[in-house]
Amino acid sequence: MESPHVRYTNGMLRCFFFFLISFGLALASDAPPKEVDMQWGVKIPLRDGIHLNATVYRPHEQKEPLPVIFTLTPYIGDSYLDRATYFSQNGYVYALVDVRGRGNSEGAFEPFTNEGRDGFDVVEWLAKQPWCNGKVAMWGGSYAGFDQWSTLKEFPPHLATIVPAAAAHAGVDFPFFHGVFTSYIMQWLTFTSGVTGNANTFGNSAFWTAKFTQLYTDHLPFENLDQVVGNTSTVFRKWLDHPTPDAYWNAMAPSTEDYRRINIPILTITGDYDGDQAGAMTYYLRHMQYGKPDAKSKHYLIVGPWDHAGTRTPRKEVGGLTFGDASVLDLNKLHKEWYDWTMKSGPNPRFLKDRVAYFVPGAEEWKYVASLEAITPLKSTLFLHSSGDSAKDVFHSGQLDEAKPASEKPDHFVYDPLDIRPAALEQKERPAYLTDQTQAMNLFGDGLVYHSEPFRADTEITGFIHLVAWMAMDVPDTDFAAELDEIKADGSSVQLTSDILRARYRESLSEAKLVMPGEINRYNFSGFTFFSRRIAKGSRLRLLLVCPNSIQLEKNYNSGGAVAHESGKDAHTAHITLYHDDAHQSFLEIPTVK
Repeated sequence: MESPHVRYTNGMLRCFFFFLISFGLALASDAPPKEVDMQWGVKIPLRDGIHLNATVYRPHEQKEPLPVIFTLTPYIGDSYLDRATYFSQNGYVYALVDVRGRGNSEGAFEPFTNEGRDGFDVVEWLAKQPWCNGKVAMWGGSYAGFDQWSTLKEFPPHLATIVPAAAAHAGVDFPFFHGVFTSYIMQWLTFTSGVTGNANTFGNSAFWTAKFTQLYTDHLPFENLDQVVGNTSTVFRKWLDHPTPDAYWNAMAPSTEDYRRINIPILTITGDYDGDQAGAMTYYLRHMQYGKPDAKSKHYLIVGPWDHAGTRTPRKEVGGLTFGDASVLDLNKLHKEWYDWTMKSGPNPRFLKDRVAYFVPGAEEWKYVASLEAITPLKSTLFLHSSGDSAKDVFHSGQLDEAKPASEKPDHFVYDPLDIRPAALEQKERPAYLTDQTQAMNLFGDGLVYHSEPFRADTEITGFIHLVAWMAMDVPDTDFAAELDEIKADGSSVQLTSDILRARYRESLSEAKLVMPGEINRYNFSGFTFFSRRIAKGSRLRLLLVCPNSIQLEKNYNSGGAVAHESGKDAHTAHITLYHDDAHQSFLEIPTVK
């Protein structure tokens, strides 16, 4: 069964906000046809007297204790049956464990809250079973990737390795990004409500689109979304009380001191179009920042041209783009080789030729480096230019070039939060690949567009871009979104990366500072997702800058109050001015690889 996949019609933001889930996916047809034994209804005791439910799969011919792999999931363990079967056919015991309060596990489920302590107890219980040799590992992606980091920060003695794919990071990429909540969180909370799977309800896209549209067109406060949906039994309201990465969220992730203590092999996997890339990369980068050299040398990173589900089962086609055969890794085989290496003294997986592997679309090849810093030795700076109010759309745009600005007039655009026209265009999903150059701007209304000159030669861009924009406005707060695309010689476009920033968090993501109307402020867009692509000769880069206006996002009505409580009656139209002159150099920094 293919994983449920909710994609934002707001293509600019979908890279950040897909907190999606993965069921067990179809495996390769060459899996060894070995017999597997199952033990259903295994009860794992926790320190507080609660019991988690597990289904344990073992090789039928098992004669001695083996390493154990387990998945800790809120999506009901049975959904990962194919994964458990594959690994138990290949020399491992596998346990599918429902998190507290889900499936047949006891207790109450509060997302992200108990998995660390519970995961510790699961590891240590499994290690003591007669069919386990004392080595325990974890597998899974998205929430099950978060579970691995949350368990690791508790440092269970028998945890041998983790392999988090598309790992969500609470307070970083879910349930908000840079302070902006997504409508999808109520869809996800309903999916994980109660003890049953709720997959049909979760996958009813017509229902969710209708409810998100109702909140949007009626200009209701975002805090009313649970009532509009019809499910007030969740932690939705509690989350809205924590719109920044505060102590509530920080308790769910490793601390600086935790990263210094980590010393087991780790394989991190994410993708260019993975909605939880921001989370996966945050774990990785913080470990690289705070970890000890020996521990960092055992942490490997793979970045493929994949979406969220593709981080477990890669496919050649993503969002209308088709990648080369080399992009389709057999990740089950790679994981087996990883487990063999880390728990059975086997050889290093052949694919892992260095600590970082990334795929370059356009060149259709994998590259290997020792660190992310080693990828991009050259930074190209493209400054924003226009003749003044000439960056209005894709046909009358501003320019991106290396010349520094002198005396130039600024550009302007308007964001009216009561404008509901974009909702009609969101019924059609926006893919990563577009043939209609105007579709991106139509989704949002007014905004600014800047184009580079055509590339004179094929050029690889790999890494994180950075945008600095000097802007003023006449409201105390609003939201900004930026996107970078490749515009090919035939006029089609490929989405490369995007970012979003709430104005009040321009200086700190944890401390709000409202804008003084008319004041010119520097906005650093530093949350763009990592990507790699060989830009073709004759292609141009396109930068879009807008105020997002989407059914998929918490709407900012620009009043400066608590955004979740704002409604149409609080709406203020924002008049935005973007400066690009000698005193206010707005620019885009591009990491190029020669």
